[in-house]
Amino acid sequence: MRKLFVALVAAVTIAGAVVASPGSADAHWRGGAVAAGVVGGLAAGAIIAGAAAPYYYAPPPPPVYYAPAPVYYGPPCRWVKQRWWDGYGWRVRRVQVCG
Repeated sequence: MRKLFVALVAAVTIAGAVVASPGSADAHWRGGAVAAGVVGGLAAGAIIAGAAAPYYYAPPPPPVYYAPAPVYYGPPCRWVKQRWWDGYGWRVRRVQVCG
């Protein structure tokens, strides 16, 4: 809508400049004035048609968030010694503890 308004303002400005320009003092027919009017009309029509034309491009895709990779500050698991009863006596074994 904004482009259409700008195009109309430009067309009115051009038309006003053509009408307000002083004419020649002689009474001879000038064929250049008709050509200038035709060219100005074509230019104004092109501006208005270009501003009113619909756009046929696809909108950009929405932004996508990618979570950062997890950072490990140390080993997630460790080995510890545990005592356990096997039914006959206490034994010691190494067990991996995570978390």
